Amino acid sequence: MGSIRKWYSCIISRSKGAPLMNTWKKDIWNIPNLLSLFRIVLIPVYVIIYLRASEPGQYFIAGAILAVSCITDMVDGAIARRFHMVTTIGKLLDPLADKLTQLALILCLSRRYPVLLPVLYLLLVKESFQLTALLIHYRRGKALDGALMAGKVSTTVLFITLTLLVLLPDCKQSLVSAIALLDGGILIYTFIQYVFAYFGKHAQVRDLGT
Repeated sequence: MGSIRKWYSCIISRSKGAPLMNTWKKDIWNIPNLLSLFRIVLIPVYVIIYLRASEPGQYFIAGAILAVSCITDMVDGAIARRFHMVTTIGKLLDPLADKLTQLALILCLSRRYPVLLPVLYLLLVKESFQLTALLIHYRRGKALDGALMAGKVSTTVLFITLTLLVLLPDCKQSLVSAIALLDGGILIYTFIQYVFAYFGKHAQVRDLGT
C-alpha cells in the first residue's frame, strides 16, 4: 500500500511550508479523505461485531466490513489520483487507516487464537523499526525510495489470511497454526528486507527532494 512512502511525502510537504494544521479544515472534506475517515470509523464497528459474534452469520458480517474497508481503500486512492485530490492530510489518514485496521484485525483474532500472538509482536516490531528508521534518515535528509514490494506483499497476505480466519471461526487449529507460520515468516522476511533497504550495503535511501 506504500503507507511508509506516504508518511515521507507528508513530512516533506510540511518541511516545505505547507503545515498540516493550516489546510486540514478544507482538505478533510474531499472525497478520498472522507473515505479514509470512514475506514477508521469502521474499525470499532468491526471490533464490536467480531467480539460479540457467536454465529456464522455474525462472523460473515465482520468479514464483510473488512471487505468494505479494503474496497474503500482502493477507491479513495484511485479517486485521489484521478481527480488530483491528493492532500497532505490524506497522506496521513490513508496509512493510518491501514495500520489501525490491520492492528484491530490481529488483536481481535489473537484473543480467539493465542497462537497468533507472535504474529502480533512481529508486526509491532516491524512497524516500530520502520518508523524509527524513517525518522533517523529524515534527520539526515534522506528517505527510502518508495515502498518495498515485500511490504506490499506482506500487507496483502496478512489481510487475506486473517480475514479468512474471521470468516471461518470454527476452522481447525492446524489451519490457524499454518497461517501463523506463514504470516510470521513473511513478516520476518519483510523486516529483514527493510533493514537492508535502510542500512544495508546497497541501501535504497535517497536524498529528499530528488
